Amino acid sequence: MEEQQSPFQAAIKPGLTIGLVSLALTFIAYFIDSSLLGSGWFLLVAIVLFFVLIIYFGKQYRTELGGFMSFGTAFNFSFVTILISGLVGLLGQILLFHVVDPSLAGVLADQAFENALGFMEKLGQDPDTMDPALLEKMRTDTASSFTLSGQLKSFGFSLIGYAIIALILGAILKKRDKSLDY
Repeated sequence: MEEQQSPFQAAIKPGLTIGLVSLALTFIAYFIDSSLLGSGWFLLVAIVLFFVLIIYFGKQYRTELGGFMSFGTAFNFSFVTILISGLVGLLGQILLFHVVDPSLAGVLADQAFENALGFMEKLGQDPDTMDPALLEKMRTDTASSFTLSGQLKSFGFSLIGYAIIALILGAILKKRDKSLDY
């Protein structure tokens, strides 16, 4: 009989796969038009693809376990998968922003700043009435998020988001064996 993998062991291959798919998607978007990387549509497509792939691999793992999986197992599988995927993505972004095209970080920082100003205008805030020092701080903070230390700090804060996403995915992927209720 085949030995079952722990959620941590089972999450390695899906995590690497999802990370490489997201990395390939990022580089394809970069080569088509680098401004796509700052687009809301690109982010939406990436998030949907991310969820679909994790659910797909989670269901495969649940089937491997005999069709049932506890919430804890599903959470652990999801979190480790997301973590590995995030690490692969982080390494790819560091490569893209610091080796392949160091000027891209500045372009995307400017685009993100302009998007933030546009969003503020939609909410009724006129950027022209804002304190210029505050606007400059926003611009500086946006640009610093593309530095190596900014990317590492962002990844650290992303761990909280990863845990929340893993909780949601754990609830989706869990399946209880009701025959054991008696």
